[in-house]
Amino acid sequence: MNRPIFHSVFADEMNSYLDYKMSSGYKAVSFYVNLRHFDRFCVQQEIKEPVFTTDNAVKWIQKKGTEGTTTHYSRVNGIKQFLIFLSRKGYDVFITRDIKFKPTEFQPHIYTDADIRRYFHAVDTYESAQNRKNAIQYPVLFRLLYCCGTRINETLGIRKKDVDLENGIIKLFETKNDCERYIILGDDLRVLMKQFAEKCFYLLGDEDYIFTTSNGSRISGDVLYEVHRLFLQQAGIPYLGGGKGPRVHDWRHTMAVRSFKQMIDAGMDMYVSLPILSTYLGHKTIFATERYVRLTMAIYPYIEDKFRSKIARVFGEGAAL
Repeated sequence: MNRPIFHSVFADEMNSYLDYKMSSGYKAVSFYVNLRHFDRFCVQQEIKEPVFTTDNAVKWIQKKGTEGTTTHYSRVNGIKQFLIFLSRKGYDVFITRDIKFKPTEFQPHIYTDADIRRYFHAVDTYESAQNRKNAIQYPVLFRLLYCCGTRINETLGIRKKDVDLENGIIKLFETKNDCERYIILGDDLRVLMKQFAEKCFYLLGDEDYIFTTSNGSRISGDVLYEVHRLFLQQAGIPYLGGGKGPRVHDWRHTMAVRSFKQMIDAGMDMYVSLPILSTYLGHKTIFATERYVRLTMAIYPYIEDKFRSKIARVFGEGAAL
């Protein structure tokens, strides 16, 4: 991903901050989103001098109406580190307090069989006058999100050299917590990826992203969210808004729930299936996978009846539904 172009009074220092983080072994791309938000905020607030006041800070830490708890937490606490960086360089900036993470009761949308058929019909019949490539790349991109449970940035960060067409394996490089991993394509998706590659890969260098806009740049998450809303509308799936979805990220939740159910229905023991799912999703521990287990049990009560005692032993009594 190309480094963003910043426009605020702190633009030069934002680039210096990214250089500093890279020299410390971090991936610069992991800081782009929060810095872009802060850059836009400073421009909107018409901050003309490199000063960040208490009043500026009060406005910055306010939770936006449609902002999720995790996004709010990441945005404010992430930029706090940039403010500390500025302060150490002698700038007059107010350093914001940490935002405490509050677990949300939000329940993701698990797409039904009917949802999936209608949604992918919309994806597969989509045409764009602005970018003809979309008709070829969206069927692959959205199936990766659903069939492989990849996160949005992981998917958009796939480069040509990360795709092993012969073996149907993709390396995910831009991953959460820097947990690089591989995903395996099913037979149908592997054929679709090969067809996509035959039509588009000859235009790309090894370092180029495979999912691009009409000008050849990497597709942004904002573009993906916008077209997702269109697909929902065409599929007749109500969009609730206000952070309630259905979201693009809910394809990952759907994949996790269906995969766990499939393994249990195939006779696999929970103690075996849970670590497999956790590793495939890129979680650091199986405790990060607990929510998917609970979602599966809520949707399929017979699985809860079968494994209630084991869930309590693995996650503790508080994990009971």
